[in-house]
Amino acid sequence: MHSPHDGRRHGRPIRNGYRGVTRGLALDLGSSCTRAWIPGLGIVTDAESSGDPEGGSGHGRPIRRGRIVDPESCGRMLSRIVDTALGADRSETLIVLSHPVLAGPEHRAEVRELLATLGPTRIIVLDSARAAAAYAGPQDGGPLLVVDIGAELTEVTLLVDGMVRDARQAETGLSDLGPAEPPTAVVRTALDMITEMWRQDRYGAVLGALRKGPLLAGGGALRPDITNRIAVRLGVPVRLVDDPATTVVRGAGLILGSALRHAGAAPALPGPVR
Repeated sequence: MHSPHDGRRHGRPIRNGYRGVTRGLALDLGSSCTRAWIPGLGIVTDAESSGDPEGGSGHGRPIRRGRIVDPESCGRMLSRIVDTALGADRSETLIVLSHPVLAGPEHRAEVRELLATLGPTRIIVLDSARAAAAYAGPQDGGPLLVVDIGAELTEVTLLVDGMVRDARQAETGLSDLGPAEPPTAVVRTALDMITEMWRQDRYGAVLGALRKGPLLAGGGALRPDITNRIAVRLGVPVRLVDDPATTVVRGAGLILGSALRHAGAAPALPGPVR
């Protein structure tokens, strides 16, 4: 389990400065699949990342436990997605990509390097919790707890005024469960991280976030046996959207749309999954 304990404000707010960009793409790199949102189409598309049809270095999947383990294969996968979304001409384009909250500087630098080789004019890289909050979080700026249960990672993040105040990460997810196995281990992992964060919170922000109800995202939030157990154990209702597995990419799409509007374009907002 990984966590920052210093109370720093992780991440920076998205700023203006994207004039000249007219097209873009939002991406959410996941361990089981990579999701993309394309402005103007109003859809979310899934690109399978369970393997690379052109081969690779033998890792099978380019992304494991939230980390890029096969950069060459990952680069080819991203190139195929960007070719489909933006075409051969990458001028005046913007790519917004989300990463796990506790992704280290090496991972973030590697992601930026891979994206830069694809030729976009601008790149925004932001954490998945802020992306999820952009789409489904309350707009009051108060504390928000984001619980993201994915295929190979579970993250709990405390946001205050839109910034990461604290975060926990465990390399446990849905893929660790057997076909008929109850989600006990995943639920316990998420609850343990919330409890630890609560105990170390000196300002009452976690309690305030819990009173609002935590925002559940990721594929785990699609399973009532997970969401109901978390709600019962915490004694509070949970926040869910129609398709929580796409919350992050749709939030990244909203951030992309905001940047394009400031640049003078008028993109469509993220629409329903089709």
